[in-house]
Amino acid sequence: MVRKAFAAALLLSALAAAGCKRDAPPAPDVWAVVNGEQIHRAEAQKYYKSPLNPQAPTPSQEEALSLTLNVLDELINNDILIQRARKLGLEATDGEVEDKFTEFKSPYTEDEFQRTLKDRGVSTDDLKEDLRRQITVQKLLNREVVAKISITDADISAFYNQNRPQFNVAEAQYRVAQILVTPHKDPQLHNRKNDDATTDVEARRKSAALLQQLANGSDFTQLAMDYSEDPATASSGGDLGYVPESSLNQSDPALKHAVVSLKVGEVSPIISLRDGYHILKLMAKEAPGQRELGDPQVQQSIRDTLRNRKEQLLRAAYVAEARDGSKVSNYLAQQVIESNGKLPEIPKFGSNAVSPAPASAPALGSIPGPSQP
Repeated sequence: MVRKAFAAALLLSALAAAGCKRDAPPAPDVWAVVNGEQIHRAEAQKYYKSPLNPQAPTPSQEEALSLTLNVLDELINNDILIQRARKLGLEATDGEVEDKFTEFKSPYTEDEFQRTLKDRGVSTDDLKEDLRRQITVQKLLNREVVAKISITDADISAFYNQNRPQFNVAEAQYRVAQILVTPHKDPQLHNRKNDDATTDVEARRKSAALLQQLANGSDFTQLAMDYSEDPATASSGGDLGYVPESSLNQSDPALKHAVVSLKVGEVSPIISLRDGYHILKLMAKEAPGQRELGDPQVQQSIRDTLRNRKEQLLRAAYVAEARDGSKVSNYLAQQVIESNGKLPEIPKFGSNAVSPAPASAPALGSIPGPSQP
């Protein structure tokens, strides 16, 4: 009996020791372990630092810790999803990564691109690895979540009946796209061709050449993406969205006259304003009044709204379910608790780090373009 009790005590002691060992980080720089795969301090700090504005005030120690924990939590979620994607054979291919890298890099000159990476403390390999993670997670979610979303005609009808007042257009609205050419060189203005006029003469010549291309049948959207010098709209083909008539009344009279004179699909002559030379295209026009359910635009708008809502809900549920089925050890969180929130080694990079959205790869790849502050 004594020997049995002694053996049981030894067994319990061994199990307790093993349990303590599992709770301790494998190495000081390991901040988390996800199903046996480690997340190191350097990785979390890299994702913490990359989106920061160097001009922002320095956060407090508590703010820095909180932001770091948020970033680490997103890294944990993404590691869980990447592991699932790997099991399903959905990892991003080298070709997919290179295509995304080329697309990401295209608005920059080589010098601008390298300078931006350097300013953010990110290497080309870091960026490509982050793009690989983003593509992998998106492929998984597209298959496991997005592909399973179904919006029925009954769903659309129910939404319309419940929200009918919001489809009552109070005033005429004009969907306008523009190509802007400025008479001065601005390093913050970019387009796909990196084409930017530097003088008034160049701007007038460029505007006239673009108008001639449009007259010859060139696509407005493509020309805007290639040559427009408006950083806010060039990437979207110059689309300004729907502009209410009341907003036009507050704009330059020449601009308003051009818009209201156009028929849908028509392109304006060159309009000279204080900020440069504008070429406009009227994409669509909506008269005031109640928009009915039979309107294809109404149906598409409702479908997009319902799909986005359902996708956000299912993504959150999918990530929660995946995490419940995983073994996660968050050693940084343990250290924060044990130190009562006083870990002096957490760096204070800046104040505006934002935790990435749930179920998306941390935004290391989202390096701000030259047009952003």
